[in-house]
Amino acid sequence: MAKAILLVIDSFGIGAMEDCGEFSPADCRANTYKHIRESVDFLNIPTLYQLGLGTLVDGKAAPANAYGCSALAHHGADTYLGHQEIAGSCPKRSNKRLMKEIHPDLAKALTEAGYQVEYPWEDRPVLLVNGACVIGDNLESSLGNIINLTADFNKMPFQELKKVGQIVRQNVDTSRVIAFGGPYTSIEHILSVVHEKNSGQWGVDAPKAKVYGKGYEVYHMGYGVNIDGQFPMIAARHGLKVHRIGKTADVLHGEGPADPIVDTEKVLRVLERSYLEEEEDAAFLVNVQETDLAGHAEDAEWYARLLNTTDQWLAEFLPKMAEDDLIIIMADHGNDPTIGHSNHTREYVPILAAGKRVKPVNIGKRHSMADVGATFSEFFGLPATEEGESFLEMIIDY
Repeated sequence: MAKAILLVIDSFGIGAMEDCGEFSPADCRANTYKHIRESVDFLNIPTLYQLGLGTLVDGKAAPANAYGCSALAHHGADTYLGHQEIAGSCPKRSNKRLMKEIHPDLAKALTEAGYQVEYPWEDRPVLLVNGACVIGDNLESSLGNIINLTADFNKMPFQELKKVGQIVRQNVDTSRVIAFGGPYTSIEHILSVVHEKNSGQWGVDAPKAKVYGKGYEVYHMGYGVNIDGQFPMIAARHGLKVHRIGKTADVLHGEGPADPIVDTEKVLRVLERSYLEEEEDAAFLVNVQETDLAGHAEDAEWYARLLNTTDQWLAEFLPKMAEDDLIIIMADHGNDPTIGHSNHTREYVPILAAGKRVKPVNIGKRHSMADVGATFSEFFGLPATEEGESFLEMIIDY
């Protein structure tokens, strides 16, 4: 029996990538870890530091385990796209689009598919589908990055919403289309919180739409993403149980246990309990999301406290791992809270691999985070992921 854990500390970057200027010039001074360390006097993460973070960032002696870092192969710096990459597929380069440019094509495609499409306002590029779902710009992400579908599940069940979302996905080249909703709101209320954030950017204010919480469901659709070539779906086809804990339950497609938890301490408790109780071969794909929220809030102190919590948990958990098991700790992008904006930052991410059979080796600077998904597939003897080069033979002493 063997188990493997992927622990993604969301947004924990370790320095700007060389091509940062093509994405956002402001990112070229980003270094999430170093700047948090410089901003607070209570950061205490000796476990991560000794696992290789100190080597990667400060040139300290190599650790007694495998370590390295990775570039982001996808364009930009995105949690959803980053996790698709980690899972084994590299999303296509997308384009920025606002509904004001694309709403006629979307309305035509949906109408041809048999849906009733209305414009609730003549002067707003917002669509209402079957009187139940509002299609508009995402107001919480970078401008033009995402199209949202927000639904009242009492009028449009989630499975039908996903079908509408797939039609939208086929007709737009933004990085993401997100379909979500809940049963404890109403379409009237959803329409009441439609507003303009930037000039020409119209959409639903999602936090005010009353869709989050009990009964909330979400479906992310990335541009050019082949989920069938990713580790979780490969695992599902071959009967390997995959636990998705934290934000991975929302952003990674798969089967098996899914716990979309946000609170960091609870995420780690659920991971440990699930790991210790699991009696079969299993993978655990876990995301510590609150670090990303702290980055968005530009709150270095909150970020540091979350890192301390995660590090202390790791110190207590690692000795409990069984002989044949593997843990890989990494990030999906950066989110430097100190550089004057609240967006993700295009940074290299650490890759720290530990386990009783893991060798002390530098796996180098990987060109794609998909190498991690490829490594997980090889660890379990599964077919290769669509993209990525496994480094399993480098790190495991058989």
